[in-house]
Formats: sequence, structure tokens, C-alpha cells
Amino acid sequence: MENKISQIDLYQKNGYNYSFNQNACNECGGRCCIGESGYIKATIHECEQIADFIGLTLENFAAKYLIKLGYSFSLTEKKYLDGFACIFFDTEVKQCGIYEVRPKQCRDFPFWEVFKNNEQEVRKECPGIY
Repeated sequence: MENKISQIDLYQKNGYNYSFNQNACNECGGRCCIGESGYIKATIHECEQIADFIGLTLENFAAKYLIKLGYSFSLTEKKYLDGFACIFFDTEVKQCGIYEVRPKQCRDFPFWEVFKNNEQEVRKECPGIY
């Protein structure tokens, strides 16, 4: 039997030639949260929200989970398998541990500018692309 996806389940963004089925996140194992090392940028406001969510002061959160990048910040990473994972990626359940307050960079995936003209690359990473 063919798996049907309703239009309601598909997200689209102007300028992108693909749609995204958010339901695929339940089964992909967090491929967008793991892999090569990179920056997971977060604003001060996002850092405050995450700190509050996990029950830390902003100062303690920053000392434990942030890297300063000039005038911005990135969440730290941890070694995982043959690469890295976001520090908040739960390797047991293979999901984001701060999903409700994840940074905009994470909320915007897979609609990143780098993928706008490179659909094949995002298809390799994300099973929710249609």
C-alpha cells in the first residue's frame, strides 16, 4: 500500500523547489543534528530561552554550552559515532532534547540558503524532502 501524504503535512517556502514533510523527523534519527562539525548559531534571546528550559542561569548555560564566535554564539557539539552531534541531541532516543526552544537555524531546516539551489544535497540529508 502506498504511503499518502496530505498537503497539510507538507511545508513550503518561497524560492525553494521542494516541500518538507515534518513527520519524517520522527523516523530519521536526527540526521540534521549529527555529522560533520559545524556551527549551531543562537541569538542571546534563544540562549535565554534554552537556559530557562533546562533550568540554568544564562551565565551557567553560556559557560557550559556556548562558543563565542566574534559577535555571535554557537552551541557546543559532542563526539558522536564518526563525527559530531549538537550537545542537545539525545543519542538514546535520537531526537532534539530542546526541540520546543531550538534555535532559528534548527527551526528553519531544511530551508537553508545553501540548499536553495542544491536540492540533491538536502535530499541526501533529509528524508522529509518532497
